Amino acid sequence: MMQRIVAAETLDGLAENDPAAMRSRRDLQRVHRVMGTRAIVLRALRDMTRFRSASEPLRILELGAGDGSLMLGVAAALAPVWSGVEITLLDRQSLVDAETVERYARHGWKVEKKIVDIMDWVAEANAEDSQSKRWDVIVANLFLHHFDGAPLQSLMSAMAARCDRLFACEPRRARLALVGSHLIGAIGANAVTREDAVLSVRAGFCDHELTQLWPSDSDSWRTQEYSAGLFSHCFRAERVGAN
Repeated sequence: MMQRIVAAETLDGLAENDPAAMRSRRDLQRVHRVMGTRAIVLRALRDMTRFRSASEPLRILELGAGDGSLMLGVAAALAPVWSGVEITLLDRQSLVDAETVERYARHGWKVEKKIVDIMDWVAEANAEDSQSKRWDVIVANLFLHHFDGAPLQSLMSAMAARCDRLFACEPRRARLALVGSHLIGAIGANAVTREDAVLSVRAGFCDHELTQLWPSDSDSWRTQEYSAGLFSHCFRAERVGAN
């Protein structure tokens, strides 16, 4: 097993209108297609909400949403059966444009954009009453691996306090995934994406590392951790008795 190493990624330090950052975000859309991320998220969300009425409003929060394109693809696939979805897209940069919001609206999804640093959101979660703002599902995609130690533990606790279900899709920390990260230039990725891909795998997860960080006792939550595709590592948590 490779040791987990968390290092700052180049994209995180670039301004939102930096040409290299804009190119790297487009690269990430191709990376998601190669990794099959949308299909992985779709399968998890469908299974986690299978006992809910399709007409019952659903509140979703995506952490580290970026430009909102990943969940837009999910919205397009789920629109025929999921209506009245309220989705909050949280990121520290304002990357979701008006056209993307309109495309969500065409699928019957209402968007709220929340521009805030995640640690400020964690502080808000700790300061507010636990019932003041909650979501049915929190989604974190290629996001948790940016954190380690106390910040990651605090983030996990804040998510558990603010939702009934969590789904996270992260890089798998494994030899095959590391080899794949070194070959990402083959899909036309720029220098920023090529460097960050390797760092992401080294900071990724394996086995039951996220389960061990989940703060609630096993009587309150059902958790599952598993590999998906060639390069992804997934974590699910569902509150027992949630509708």
